[in-house]
Amino acid sequence: MPPPASILRVSLVGLVALAVAMGIGRFAFTPLLPLMQDDGLLGIGDGGLLASVHFVGYWMGAVAASRFGHAPRAMLRLSLIGIGLCTVAMGLTDHLAPWLISRWLCGVLSAFTLVLVGNYTVRHLAEHGRPEAQGWVFSGVGAGIAVAGLVVLAIMGGGIGSAVSWQVFGAAALIAGLWVWWRMGDEFPRAGPAARDRAAERTPLVWGIVIAYGAMGIGYIIPATYLPVMAREIVPSPWVFGWSWPVFGAAAFVSTVLAVRLQKAFSNRQIWAASQVVMAVGLLLPALYAHMATIIIAGVCVGGTFMIITMVGLKEAHRIAPPQDVMRHIAIMTASFATGQMIGPVFAGALYDLTGGFSASLVVTSVLLVVTVIGLIAGASRKESVAT
Repeated sequence: MPPPASILRVSLVGLVALAVAMGIGRFAFTPLLPLMQDDGLLGIGDGGLLASVHFVGYWMGAVAASRFGHAPRAMLRLSLIGIGLCTVAMGLTDHLAPWLISRWLCGVLSAFTLVLVGNYTVRHLAEHGRPEAQGWVFSGVGAGIAVAGLVVLAIMGGGIGSAVSWQVFGAAALIAGLWVWWRMGDEFPRAGPAARDRAAERTPLVWGIVIAYGAMGIGYIIPATYLPVMAREIVPSPWVFGWSWPVFGAAAFVSTVLAVRLQKAFSNRQIWAASQVVMAVGLLLPALYAHMATIIIAGVCVGGTFMIITMVGLKEAHRIAPPQDVMRHIAIMTASFATGQMIGPVFAGALYDLTGGFSASLVVTSVLLVVTVIGLIAGASRKESVAT
């Protein structure tokens, strides 16, 4: 068994990598969207377009990752540095076209990072008898979201514009990416797998899992894109609505660490199904009663479950697939997730234009989450393994 220092290093590398890729590369846009609106740079429609283009990139990155033949260590390094540079670029112009390119590239590189970390750190920690440390790895997403939300809260209070904010986040991503570059070790191989090895042990996909993962992508992305906007429509003060995003991130941070304990008593799919139902309830509450309290509860319900589902979903891929085929399963699940994310913002934005609010999209998505839980649990074995 490796020394505790080695486990700590691997966990921190995974945590920081996901904080950069998801907390900044993916989700810094969410709390910055109201700032960009205040600066007169874009509206709800353009915001939805930028979000969807990002998710197109995420989908393309996930599909490309299913055929990964490049050196994982080099790809992770380049992905993190690329995310930092693309984030800085968002603050260097006020034109939509370069924003679209930057957000698309961030999507591709974020998908690469999630697939790589979800494969190699999860496998490394499981093989060395420390699966409980996986919760800390995935808590990096929530940590990145929470810190980004608090930074934007301070930025709004200080009257700083969105352009400088993007540059600050980009600089932070570059610094953190360089730290990961320096600290990563043999858990990320220097050379990619040979083509014959990648094709040697292909196993059938479990479509109930793939579809449920995609539905979760739709379910979480509407609040993950528009939660601060929804909060601002109720309470205009940034010192009030600005807390919606840090709460979302804090819930995500705590959730994966606590969920590891649940895996001693419940299977991956049981935890997944319960989390998806909680997410559905969280979406429904602000649709039934638009109030700052229900917005905060929604943030806790969605933020507190989407990373649990991500973690147990990737662990389930490790459980059902042999080691040489896990990357393909994770990549296809991530592509399904990204498909849901592409649909979500456009769908919610279109219904917003028709109805003047987000309630209709929240109700429809809540129903979808519950329905796909049935497919998720229908194929589960009664004697399913409890943990990877």
